[in-house]
Amino acid sequence: MKAVVSRVTEASVTVDGTVVGALPGPGLLVLVGVSVDDDDADIATMVRKISELRILHDESSAVDVGAPVLVVSQFTLMGETSKGRRPSWSKAARGPVAEPMVDSVVRGLRERGLRVETGVFGAMMQVHSVNDGPFTVLIETPSSR
Repeated sequence: MKAVVSRVTEASVTVDGTVVGALPGPGLLVLVGVSVDDDDADIATMVRKISELRILHDESSAVDVGAPVLVVSQFTLMGETSKGRRPSWSKAARGPVAEPMVDSVVRGLRERGLRVETGVFGAMMQVHSVNDGPFTVLIETPSSR
């Protein structure tokens, strides 16, 4: 599992002209990709890292300050680009596997007391964000390396 985590002052996701998820203020925008090798341990690691990474102001974590999180599924994070000019998606989990895993990450973050907004799995989405810093990190679980 991979996640690109950005500290943002604002973020939203739109599907077919309708905002389906938006942060009420500064927080984290998290793009999540699921690999074919991911399991429950990867979900637990991702939830812990997203919620506890000290990347907010004053070295706080989302769980420390109750920062909101916008989670957007992003299978393209699993694209392999080491050969040729066309990415390979063979490491990306298919929808029936990936969607419940992304849902589990969202549920885990909510169980930690965080307000979590989401995009729509599999939809063509427009993601708007204002990066704060800019500050963006990549989280990779062992299965995705």
